Amino acid sequence: MNPRTLSRALAAFALSASLISAAYAQNSAPQPVPIVSAIPEPQDRPLTTAMTLQVDATDIDRAIFQVRQTIPVEQGKPLILLYPQWLPGKHGPRGALAEMTGLMVRAGGNALRWTRDPVQVYAFHVDVPAGTASVDVEFQFTAPVRESEGRINVTPNMMNVQWEQVAVYPAGHFTRAIQVKPSITLPEGWTGVAALDGAKVSGNRIEYGVTDFETLVDSPLFAGPNYRKWDLGNNVTLNVWADNAKYLEAKPEQIAAHRALVDESILLFGSKHFDRYEFLLGLTEELGGIGLEHHRSSENTRETDYFTEWDDNMSERGLLPHEFTHSWNGKFRRPATTWTPDYSTPMRDNLLWVYEGQTSFWDLVLGARSGLQSKEMVLGEWAKYAGFYAEQPGRTWRSVEDTTHDPIFGARKPKPFASQARGEDYYNESSLIWLDADMTIRQLSKGTKSLDDFAKAFFGVRDADWGVLTYDFDEVVRTLNAVQPYDWAKFLDTKLRQPGQPAPLTGLEKGGYKLVWKEEPNIFDKESMKEGNVFNLTHSLGITLNKDATITSVMWNSPAFKANIVSGAKIIAVDSYAYSKDGLTSAIKAAKDNKTPVRLLIERNKRYTQIDIAYSGGLRYPHLEAIGQGETAIDRLLSPRRPKK
Repeated sequence: MNPRTLSRALAAFALSASLISAAYAQNSAPQPVPIVSAIPEPQDRPLTTAMTLQVDATDIDRAIFQVRQTIPVEQGKPLILLYPQWLPGKHGPRGALAEMTGLMVRAGGNALRWTRDPVQVYAFHVDVPAGTASVDVEFQFTAPVRESEGRINVTPNMMNVQWEQVAVYPAGHFTRAIQVKPSITLPEGWTGVAALDGAKVSGNRIEYGVTDFETLVDSPLFAGPNYRKWDLGNNVTLNVWADNAKYLEAKPEQIAAHRALVDESILLFGSKHFDRYEFLLGLTEELGGIGLEHHRSSENTRETDYFTEWDDNMSERGLLPHEFTHSWNGKFRRPATTWTPDYSTPMRDNLLWVYEGQTSFWDLVLGARSGLQSKEMVLGEWAKYAGFYAEQPGRTWRSVEDTTHDPIFGARKPKPFASQARGEDYYNESSLIWLDADMTIRQLSKGTKSLDDFAKAFFGVRDADWGVLTYDFDEVVRTLNAVQPYDWAKFLDTKLRQPGQPAPLTGLEKGGYKLVWKEEPNIFDKESMKEGNVFNLTHSLGITLNKDATITSVMWNSPAFKANIVSGAKIIAVDSYAYSKDGLTSAIKAAKDNKTPVRLLIERNKRYTQIDIAYSGGLRYPHLEAIGQGETAIDRLLSPRRPKK
């Protein structure tokens, strides 16, 4: 380009830029309105006097809780009421604000104006006249009445009251510094239990002594007319409610297994971080499922046949060991970033692979040691996890620690391709990694030490302290090194914080077992499929089906995935015959000749498609098989610690 041409081009470009600039100058260009928080930071200072909280829970037909509170007003300070949002044990913002209705605030009988904070929508600014000593608050909590609205927590025969759903609290304080005197009115003839002190029962009303708001929220209530309790020793009680009284008939050996769980747990940790502990267990087909930890109690539901069909539901009996372990791991010892001074401060979940992951290890160990579960059942469950993570594609891009953030942004809803997206894998993959840690300690110490020693040193300190003792990554590493010197920082960082790691099978192999594949499901998979009424073909076609033959999950890059099958599609026919489980099983076996595809008629969105799946691998289910003869290290890990009688 000659100089004259270049000059003309530059002039044209300058003119064009000038015209564009002029055009933009004529357009509106707003600037952001600054976000200034009007919510005071919580301080560790007491509220002047105790709040009162009265809950009327008698409207079980409509599942409406009527709430009345009296809340003191601090002179010279604005009154901002907070509805709990970030809740311990739920690992995310799970406050049930959408079900809170009819909020009225009064002083001296006069209605006061309140305004919802436009940024922190769980906060309510109240216009309080000068000299007001307290305000009266009323609202209704409208509990879900169908599953599409949320978890059902009220039925004609049972309720689960979570105090954070039926209370507000004033901003500017640590929740442990707010005193409250709660009471609740239940339907006639109902028995309610919560791990709250000073209970006085008058008719169908329970009035509790003054406690702090943090303890209140950590002490949910179960209630119902069909109730029994059993003393498990060590000030631990098994409280059970059922849809029908006939489901409460427990045999002595069944209760003995629960008593053994308590004994084995206290032997493991060497301490108690509770003055008393209440298992709250609902046996129900109506109340929504739950397994949630608290310091002196736990909320649990199982199916009605928990006792009556004891031999057929062993796979379901890991819940109570899990939640009981949390009294030590998760409630007393808690990652510093998950402990918050109130229920508006966001949690940071990075160390849930200790909080939940090691608990998921101990619930299997304690299930076996107590006899609530057999060794074969525990091995079957570990086999299920090992098989899944050996083939889960999402592990290539996402670390275990990154999945700890899933309850915040994933909100525990189903995902289109969960095997690629990953979910809350910090539970089960971490269980296998902590098994690896245990076996590594055993090998290096020549069998003289194990993860039991870590449990005592880390969770068992300060016997009888039921406050909260926080920790960070470095303290976990230091305690492991004190038990058995090793490069634990690298071990944990590599396996938990870095994606693309080998399948977490090392602990199983060090412990004397290897992962193998068989056509028949292992004991855990078999019982789980029966209990859940599902057909699991994850490791063959790459799908799972519910009882209606609707596909509920598709493994990424599986044969079904490559055939463009997605969740929500329904199998209508197999090889021109109406769908049946046996028919699909036969088709998968027949396809092993490498000549016959698995031919399905699929219905999706009222459209029918014939799909031929090119798969010849047969049925595949994961199992653990002992390496060699004799007792293995994993066998020793799962053996009872109680003295033989």
